[in-house]
Amino acid sequence: MPCFICTACGTQYPPSAEPPAQCRICEEERQYVPPRGQSWTTLEALQVGQLNAFREYEPGIIGIGTQPGFAIGQRALLVRSAGGNVLWDCISLLDAATVTLIKSLGGIQAIAISHPHFYTTMVEWARAFDAPIYLHAADSEWISRPDPAIKPWYGDALKLWDGVTLIRCGGHFPGGSVLHWAGGAGGRGVIGSGDILSVTTDRKWLSFMRSYPNFIPLSAPTVQAIGAALAPYSFDVIYGHYFDRVIPRNAKAVLEKSVARYVAAVNGN
Repeated sequence: MPCFICTACGTQYPPSAEPPAQCRICEEERQYVPPRGQSWTTLEALQVGQLNAFREYEPGIIGIGTQPGFAIGQRALLVRSAGGNVLWDCISLLDAATVTLIKSLGGIQAIAISHPHFYTTMVEWARAFDAPIYLHAADSEWISRPDPAIKPWYGDALKLWDGVTLIRCGGHFPGGSVLHWAGGAGGRGVIGSGDILSVTTDRKWLSFMRSYPNFIPLSAPTVQAIGAALAPYSFDVIYGHYFDRVIPRNAKAVLEKSVARYVAAVNGN
């Protein structure tokens, strides 16, 4: 039986003879069901019609995204640290070429995902690379395809190994997390932000939302808490969730001024 994939968000469900009646991710207010209605595909169908593209941003960081774009359209990051390779966030399409390329670069030792919208086909990736999946336990209710590879983590931070840490920021989801790699950007440090910290179109600011498609903002205290969660960490670059959404320098200062601007705006100042 196939594992059906929602075409709107890219989430994969357990094997079934028929598609699910609805996608619970898309029915919730942070996502949406398209006007044409709910529709489904499979990994096998994606492999026929689409392929993955790769972009090396810097030594040790490679972006992986599907062309033509599918579902939300995010790209993942392969972070190649001294302690091992991490797949940060996930995309729905996994094909033979992607597996071959990544294995030639040392495989994947851990998969870590910022929030449920990017869980997609994480189980397929975990099985292909024999890698554990680290998700924050606060978002466990949104796991659509349970698997022993999934390792919920608790608390405010999880150190995968030296130099690579997952940081719970909350905001978009209660367990919304970012990845910090101290060795990135030549040792200046980088953040993989998903859309927990959303890089704006001009790449000069960050913003923060409960729902991006439905324009639901976060409260001022919630955004201040995101800033506080990242205050102890040094970083100079932020990689957002699209290929072009990168803040290439002074990223921590951008975070600080963005938090201040957001708080002032929602407080009416």
